[in-house]
Amino acid sequence: MKNLIIYAHPDAGSFNHSIKETLVRKLEQNGDEVVVRDLYALGFDPVLTTADLLASRTGRMPEEIAVEQAYLAWAEVVTFVYPIWWTGLPAVMKGYIDRVFSYGFAYRYVEGVQEGLLKGKKAVIINTQGKSHAEYRAGGMDQALRLTSDRGIFEYCGFEIRHHLFLESVLRAGPEQKAQWLEDIRNL
Repeated sequence: MKNLIIYAHPDAGSFNHSIKETLVRKLEQNGDEVVVRDLYALGFDPVLTTADLLASRTGRMPEEIAVEQAYLAWAEVVTFVYPIWWTGLPAVMKGYIDRVFSYGFAYRYVEGVQEGLLKGKKAVIINTQGKSHAEYRAGGMDQALRLTSDRGIFEYCGFEIRHHLFLESVLRAGPEQKAQWLEDIRNL
């Protein structure tokens, strides 16, 4: 299987990094093809420009965007690994989506009806968060996160979401809890 991992965390000592490394090892052990796009390591520019918008209308994307779109076109499963910051995606991940999931590549409108163009691709989303599930649930943020990312981005573009994991209170989690989460991820 062709697996693409889109990863967004600046700290190589983070638990998100451990998640990414665990995924890569497990997928490679399974004999899968794996490509990792570490957005911070790549120095990915998250700023959508007027030129990007014009390019999406003409189909002549800048090289850095065309490369990312080629990886997405190649992949059968795309796994997104990122923390929840300010109840959303890190800026670099949001910018990746803004620039790479462009009109004509990830979605389009046909006679006013939206159509996701990444149909047939599966998505796995793994998020870490500082707050507990109870804290997010109390304010309705758990549902808001699923609505804005799962439905508003990934399903909108045609992905079938296989799993969306929210790992809670990560900064307060002990080594046993983190080891269990990594085991759970290996067993996805």
